[in-house]
Amino acid sequence: MTIPFFRIALLAALLPASAFAAAVQDDEVDPTKIDVRDAIACRLDAPTYNGFAMAVAGDDALAAKLGWKPVKSGNFLMKEYDLPAPITVAGAYSTRRIAFTSSGILAILDEPDPAVVARKEKIENAMGPEGLVDAMVATGKVTRAQAEAQIKFRKFLGERVISDVTDPADGDHFRARTRIALNVSNVTSHPGKTLYGCSYKMEMLDKDGNPL
Repeated sequence: MTIPFFRIALLAALLPASAFAAAVQDDEVDPTKIDVRDAIACRLDAPTYNGFAMAVAGDDALAAKLGWKPVKSGNFLMKEYDLPAPITVAGAYSTRRIAFTSSGILAILDEPDPAVVARKEKIENAMGPEGLVDAMVATGKVTRAQAEAQIKFRKFLGERVISDVTDPADGDHFRARTRIALNVSNVTSHPGKTLYGCSYKMEMLDKDGNPL
């Protein structure tokens, strides 16, 4: 979620009341009316996403109201749900499985090669295997072909920044930097799958603009 729950109290203490309210939830938006596809595709602003994400896992029990069924995940960093009906994301991928992370929401796609999805979204891999391959070849113990063959899992992690906004300085008050980015990745806990979604990250800054 945009702001992990254990940070809510910290935000309340550091930000002016009006800024805290805007950072956590937009009261004018009903979380039950949010289309999960909009959240996945970065079509929400951060306050709206905050309210939606907290309603899903919080006292509002929005997930149950929507008919989402919790799924035991092989990755402790992901809270997974099975949707009552498939949704289509990333142009043409249908899925019923989604997941929330500490910073956003993902659709779990039946696509073994994340590069296929990323290419359409103009997202590059920031975790290419070339550096590891070069290091293995440099030892003189394996050829490049052998090194590439030994790398069974090819990590993909890439993003395209949608917005990156820092609140203007306001005297001695703390402020926030909000960063929204479309992500494509894979993970060993979900072999043969591509993770596609949006991160809504908020970073607290001191009065001089330094991260806390």
